[in-house]
Amino acid sequence: MGQQSERLREQLAPDGTVLLTVECQEGVVGPESALPELGAAARESGALRNVARLVAAAHEAEVQVLHAVAERRPDGRGANRNARLFRAASRLPVQQHSGSPAVRIAAPIEVADQDLVVRRLHGLSPIAGTDVDALLRNLGCRTLVVTGVSANVAVPNAVFDAVNLGYTVVVPGDAIAGVPADYTPAMIRNTLALVATVTSTDEVLDCWKASRPVSRA
Repeated sequence: MGQQSERLREQLAPDGTVLLTVECQEGVVGPESALPELGAAARESGALRNVARLVAAAHEAEVQVLHAVAERRPDGRGANRNARLFRAASRLPVQQHSGSPAVRIAAPIEVADQDLVVRRLHGLSPIAGTDVDALLRNLGCRTLVVTGVSANVAVPNAVFDAVNLGYTVVVPGDAIAGVPADYTPAMIRNTLALVATVTSTDEVLDCWKASRPVSRA
């Protein structure tokens, strides 16, 4: 095993790692997405499928999974209105209303009983202003694996917030998506790679597979 692979394996030790899925919900990445271009990018690029693979592998390796969901009350109370993005989202035909199908975790991702789901009513980040940091610290998290959407806004917010809070961040580049499609690799290369360990879904899966205890008959 090379030095870089050994370092990644150490970073991804199951007892200190949490897998974060960002806005992988039906109303964002599902067939009836409020943002059809983003939803299509997540599905057609294979990013959503790779998130599902990572979640399944995390369950097997006993890595904690945390799903971050963005939603809003039907009356909009507490929601931001201080940016064009928020105002545009409030007019979309599909709304991320609390309790609606739009805020369910999207297939093919499977949510296990031990997974945590954190829902936010405001802001751009799945970490800032939410319970995520406190939960990660209580879980003994040292490394946060960030997946999901979008590479334009929420994913880089999550990465920067996690780094600022002292976590090591790992980004499987093929498990995030944004629009246009060619923006994602450019953003990963020129921005996220400066602060996070960029890897692939298969490399993460290999690390977790190697970390699983060998069963003895």
